[in-house]
Amino acid sequence: MDRRHFLKKTALWSAGTAISPLLTIHPELFAKTDATPEIFVAIGKDYARTTRLVIQGAGGMASFVKKGDKVVIKPNIGWDRTVELAANTHPVVVAELARLAAAAGASRVMVFDRPCNEERRCYQNSGIQPALEALDNRRIQCEFIDRRKFVDIALKKGKKIDRWSFYRDALEADCYINVPVAKHHGLSELSLGMKNVMGVIGGRRGSLHWDLAQNLADLNTVVRPSLTVVDATRVLTRNGPQGGMLSDVKIMDTMIASTDPVAADAYATTLFNKEPSAIASTVAAHEMGLGQMNLDRCRIETLLS
Repeated sequence: MDRRHFLKKTALWSAGTAISPLLTIHPELFAKTDATPEIFVAIGKDYARTTRLVIQGAGGMASFVKKGDKVVIKPNIGWDRTVELAANTHPVVVAELARLAAAAGASRVMVFDRPCNEERRCYQNSGIQPALEALDNRRIQCEFIDRRKFVDIALKKGKKIDRWSFYRDALEADCYINVPVAKHHGLSELSLGMKNVMGVIGGRRGSLHWDLAQNLADLNTVVRPSLTVVDATRVLTRNGPQGGMLSDVKIMDTMIASTDPVAADAYATTLFNKEPSAIASTVAAHEMGLGQMNLDRCRIETLLS
């Protein structure tokens, strides 16, 4: 991408109007509150299989990834915690999504996060880096964040934030797949898809925790996932976001996928015996037209595993 093209793209990102070829083919990815979003749910112990099931339900990876595409798969790799402690996205889920994207013809599949703990320990101890390396595919890359790649963006639609820096690779992706782990969070109550945007922004993230719900909604006007896949295979019910005790973890063996990021969060919220309206970031995003939070206006399909 030459400088002139990049500056043009940056202006579109700022306005929230950048349209990729993928969105031309799939206009439903512009989540609207008057649409009928589809939510796909699979339950089972074989996490690679349940991941495949929800992707198939959403139309198959080829519906999102075209030959030659640059794909970003954005899990939560924020914490130096092992798989069992449920602080990070399950490595089997991340690896299966990367494998499917490569099989669909992606020229490059990038997996990254901006961790809160030391990045090398997070990538290794989460199991995500080893799982991706085991695929032995040069097109699949588990990368550390390069702080030189953050781009300053004006948030034209932001209510609280008028400017923030975002990771360039996330902005430039032909297909961006958001893969949060569903868990408790001490400040936002739950950490789901909307919260996962924190891993692709720069700056002093701690300052955003004042009026966090609206700030998250504002940030999500810039980073719009092609697909959200929520990992609720094992759920951190207390002491989030990093946990640390097995007694805080509940095994749910559940996978969720939707092209509507707000609907995905809304459904995941019910796994915690809460109403979507109880999560302020979901409400704020819905009110900004980023997606549908009313589950009775969604089509929910449970897939047999």
